Amino acid sequence: MNRLTNRVSLIGNLGADPKITEFKTGKKVELRVATNESYKDASGQKVEDTQWHTCVAWGKTADIASDYLKKGNKVAIEGRLQHRNFEDSDGVKRYVSEVKISEILILNGKGNDN
Repeated sequence: MNRLTNRVSLIGNLGADPKITEFKTGKKVELRVATNESYKDASGQKVEDTQWHTCVAWGKTADIASDYLKKGNKVAIEGRLQHRNFEDSDGVKRYVSEVKISEILILNGKGNDN
C-alpha cells in the first residue's frame, strides 16, 4: 500500500518548452502541463476546464525531457506531489506545489499530431 502513497499521474500537453536550470549538482527541468476536462453544467452547456500543473525533473529524467520535449507535446507523467516555500527577492514568502517526476512518457513526438 505504501506505493500508492503520494502518487500523481497526469496526461496532458506541454504549454511551453521545458525550462532548464543548471546547478552544480545537476540539471533541473520544469514543465508546465495542461490537463483538460469537459463536462455539462446544470443548464446542459458544455464546459471546458483546464488545470495547469508545474512538474519538475532531475537527473536522467531531466536530460530526456530537455532533449526530446517541446511545447505542445502530449505526455504522461508519474511522480509525487511536493510542497515547498521560499523567500523571493522582495522578501515575500512564496509557496509552491509541484509534481516531482519519476517517469515520463512522450505520447506524441516530432511530426506526430496525435
